[in-house]
Amino acid sequence: MKSLRYINKYFIKYKWRFLFGILFTVVSNYFGVQMPAFFSSAIDQFQEQVKSNEPTDYLWLALELGAIYMGFSLLKGFFLFLMRQTIIVMSRYVEFDLKKEIYGQYQALDQSFYKQNATGDLMNRISEDVGLVRMYAGPGIMYTINLVVGFILIVGKMITISPSLTVFVLLPLPVMSILIYKVSSTMNKMSLEVQKEQSFLSTLAQESFAGIRIIKAYQREEQITEKVSASAERYKNQSMRLVLVNAFFSPTIIFLIGLSSMIAIYYGGLLIIEDKITPGEKKMTIGGIVAFIMYVTNLTWPFASLGWISSIIQRAAASQQRINEFLQRKPQIEDLSNAPCPLENGLQFDNVSFAYPGSDTDVLHNLSFEIQKGQTLAFIGATGSGKSTICSLLARHFDPTSGQISIDSKSLPNYSLQNYRHKIGLVPQDVFLFSDTIANNLKFGVEQKELSSEELEAACKKAHVLHNIQDFQDGFQTILGERGVNLSGGQKQRISIARALLRKPELLILDDCLSAVDTETEEIILDELQKDAATRATIIVSHRISSIRNATKIIVLDKGCIVETGTHEELLSQKGAYYDMYQFQLEQEKKGETEA
Repeated sequence: MKSLRYINKYFIKYKWRFLFGILFTVVSNYFGVQMPAFFSSAIDQFQEQVKSNEPTDYLWLALELGAIYMGFSLLKGFFLFLMRQTIIVMSRYVEFDLKKEIYGQYQALDQSFYKQNATGDLMNRISEDVGLVRMYAGPGIMYTINLVVGFILIVGKMITISPSLTVFVLLPLPVMSILIYKVSSTMNKMSLEVQKEQSFLSTLAQESFAGIRIIKAYQREEQITEKVSASAERYKNQSMRLVLVNAFFSPTIIFLIGLSSMIAIYYGGLLIIEDKITPGEKKMTIGGIVAFIMYVTNLTWPFASLGWISSIIQRAAASQQRINEFLQRKPQIEDLSNAPCPLENGLQFDNVSFAYPGSDTDVLHNLSFEIQKGQTLAFIGATGSGKSTICSLLARHFDPTSGQISIDSKSLPNYSLQNYRHKIGLVPQDVFLFSDTIANNLKFGVEQKELSSEELEAACKKAHVLHNIQDFQDGFQTILGERGVNLSGGQKQRISIARALLRKPELLILDDCLSAVDTETEEIILDELQKDAATRATIIVSHRISSIRNATKIIVLDKGCIVETGTHEELLSQKGAYYDMYQFQLEQEKKGETEA
């Protein structure tokens, strides 16, 4: 139950609904308790009238008793309805708030968190796990309160009839308590296993859907199906074991309640036959025995539901424990300042080194460079040389392990993260487009959503994608498939560039985002970007020299270190690593032209 303490704040938030729910539970159970008492009194009264041989209209008496009993039933049902409308509705509000909090935490956590956690698992926590917690906050709490209140009122009434019979009737309860404790511990462990396997199954399913084209291309449908089926089989078996424990629990509780009913009939019958009155007790009557049986019967469902309630609580505790694991996690990248970021004054890397979380190996080693407004800084190097890592540091998805990234000699964390990111436009290597219209994808990075068609067309013209969009039947209102599946790789890259340009960024970061376009299209885009390059600082990461040759400065990387720096002409004259790359790519182009 320790993990479930986290949601106590929501019970405080909705305290009036909660308190009224408890009140309605008490009132509903009060009328429920009065019904057997009334029935008992009616039976005794009827028996007395039969013994006295007085003339009685039994039909009218039966109708009168039935009407009163029906009245009690209606009142109990009405307050039972109010109980559900307060506590169950409260649980829906708790579910809404918890999902909102989890989603907010998802947004706040940094990129390293998403590198360590699978998407399917995260989706399972915000859907399935929260649903199980809601069951605890609603039905679990409601039926527990109903059990406690009903037990107190019923036992109180039973004591007023016969304290000694009450003691005998309640004898099976200690056995029941021990059973509940033992079974609950087992169910808790099994619930954790079920939830973990369900998360793994969700992750497998999500990955198989996302990578369906690769699966089909490599004809791995059968292998993936077997993998998902194996996980589903494990989930089924673990769930069945949990159901088996729960199935064993309820019949045992019903048996113990039935044993209490037998005790009530046997011992109550002895009290009537012997006609003895124990000090402090009333004379036992047939109506009293009937009332006892009805009270024990009324306890059957609350106690029989203990297994179900216990299962709800244990599964909710396991789910909330999983949720707490990241709700209590602090993001490594935090926005701790409100100071606006003067990015127009340029940005500096001062002896920056970086290692990814969980790794002791530096990806970047003592990098130092700067970029000013109006300049274009380019990075080139082999795969794994650290180019994309520099872009992640520039976007402040990570902070350096050592050294600092600074503006006006002040470290980047001293400025508002929101303000800084508002001034940058990032085109990542792995382009992501939403399942929405092209227009909405373009407007995604702009706070001013109502952009004119002229502004959209101008940005798309710069990215050399306007003619492709106009070829679609619905133009800018064309709905894209998941991740822009109905576009080519080059079209997705160019729409992503247009999206970044619409932000009018002071720092434009292009992370190898021209890899899927031909050299002619690349030249057109770079020429368009050069026209207003004076209004911003531009970072270009590429493995193709044709993309960076006009940059103000080119930095050549090798295994996270700067090996050469200069302009295109300066680097060629040095005849070092850059020159070798240039000659190799030139030969590849000539070879391609010859084969064509």
